[in-house]
Amino acid sequence: MDTAVRTQTVDTAVPESLSTLHPGATATIVAVGCATEGVSPLELRLLELGFIAGERIEVVAESRPGRDPFVVRVGATQFALRRREARNIWVEDVAVPR
Repeated sequence: MDTAVRTQTVDTAVPESLSTLHPGATATIVAVGCATEGVSPLELRLLELGFIAGERIEVVAESRPGRDPFVVRVGATQFALRRREARNIWVEDVAVPR
């Protein structure tokens, strides 16, 4: 029996914010922070927790109503984040389940 989940890779030339992804989506982190400002204490903490460039990330679940907070998996660890906390986590190579 084939139990593989089929995914569709979305080709994005420009990284997108993690806060825009929906449950089941996976992506690769390319940056944390805003290019025009320094690193905030929250962004520094995210980097310390493992939200670093090159890591794969998966959106596991989101709350209803409002989609906030949502659960993401980085490596073997799951985190609950608010969308505003994920706004400056930039990802690419987004794959969404079909």
